[in-house]
Amino acid sequence: MDSPRDSATVLIVEDDPNITDILTITLRFHGFRTLTAATGAEALTLARRHRPELLLLDVMLPDGNGWQVCRELCAEREDLAVIFLTARDAAADIVGGLALGGDDYITKPFNVDEVLARVRAVLRRTRRAEAAGGSVLRHGDLEMDEATYSVRRADQPVDLTPTEYRLLRYLLHNADRIVTKEQILKQVWEFDFPAESTVVETYISYLRRKLDGLGPPLITTRRGMGYGLRSPEDPE
Repeated sequence: MDSPRDSATVLIVEDDPNITDILTITLRFHGFRTLTAATGAEALTLARRHRPELLLLDVMLPDGNGWQVCRELCAEREDLAVIFLTARDAAADIVGGLALGGDDYITKPFNVDEVLARVRAVLRRTRRAEAAGGSVLRHGDLEMDEATYSVRRADQPVDLTPTEYRLLRYLLHNADRIVTKEQILKQVWEFDFPAESTVVETYISYLRRKLDGLGPPLITTRRGMGYGLRSPEDPE
């Protein structure tokens, strides 16, 4: 029996009517509410009017591409989850889509059961973040307010994508220890990347670029072990 929490609204942005129908039927059968859009412009209008919890977003659209749709909507809403659904399977496309604020990336052809599982996994992450709202995490001069999804370092705001935020939040919750790449993949993304995936290294690099400009290096790498946070006063 499916969870009653599957009642989220999902906006399917896809110009292939056959794919749209398959996704709509599957998601509705499992209790989700769905909206559909065949163009980027239509997706922007529906997302702003109905405020869905999650977008299933094709990258190649008749009037442009899903990258811009994701960029605009994620800039407006930090709580919006995005799963890219596309035939573009190059590593650069996957990393680029995640860097824009995407929560997951599924390549075509796909299995609808896998899409359903990914949708549920992403929504679990976003709902857990909402439920944890109210606490403030601090480490040295770094501060994260989970109620407002805001991050500051040395009293300066730090603008993070949703994925960068989740990664930093996981490091803050484990600030007293080193976490492995495998632990990060499981806890931050909740599904398995290939063993050779560089997604963790890529996002650690993004975080360092944004945090180190405001103070001493904060994220430490233990070769062969993983990553952690160090206090700004610790030696490099």
